[in-house]
Amino acid sequence: RILNPEGRGKLLFLCDHASFAVPRALENLGLSDRVLKDHMGWDIGAFDVMQRLAARFDAPGLAGGYSRLVIDLNRPEGDPASIPPVSDATTIPGNQNLSAVDAARRGEALFKPYHQAVNARLDDFLNHGIIPALISVHSFTPALEEASPRKWQVGILWNRDPRIAVPLIKRLGSDPGLCVGDNLPYTGRMLNYTVDTHAQDRGIPHVALELRDDLIATGPGAEKWASILGDALEDILADPELYKIEHFT
Repeated sequence: RILNPEGRGKLLFLCDHASFAVPRALENLGLSDRVLKDHMGWDIGAFDVMQRLAARFDAPGLAGGYSRLVIDLNRPEGDPASIPPVSDATTIPGNQNLSAVDAARRGEALFKPYHQAVNARLDDFLNHGIIPALISVHSFTPALEEASPRKWQVGILWNRDPRIAVPLIKRLGSDPGLCVGDNLPYTGRMLNYTVDTHAQDRGIPHVALELRDDLIATGPGAEKWASILGDALEDILADPELYKIEHFT
């Protein structure tokens, strides 16, 4: 899905896991609608937050159109978690004993077009002399099977480039009512394929946002958190010194 393609902001917003849809030929991967609509099938609420942020900053956005269980856009092709046979202790029938040919078909149909679209949009910025920033929006479940509850309300994922992540953590952390994770509940130093591939390798400023999905599962919740994040990002993204090519080691 393409949002606000004529947006004038020097930003690109992404939502890899924006949908729980499954191509008709795959017959729901043998799963019920209830399972597909749970956190295993998509990032609940993430797209609602992302589109609000894109509107606020008048920026374009790109969103994955199919369930992460069909093929995960935030994992390299061939990774064991790219087409998971099991997710959060739930067996995915349509992903059992998948042949290399069938896995490649999913990559050609879904994975490659998404990443080609991200590449094309960033290249368009750069070809017009604009150095953009990239912000990817995800959500996480409050608790996985047999795991401790996750206390964080929002996690800021980053690897080498601190330009957006570090001041954002500081701004959000100044609110005593917020529980902010610095590379929690996941770490961007290990799991950030889309952002690393498209932004880190180009040297453009970037960050990935993780929101607890019970906080953004409704329209009012998504609106509240888009406002919290937008307010925290406002001055960071307004700084012209942000928009430079820099490679961090």
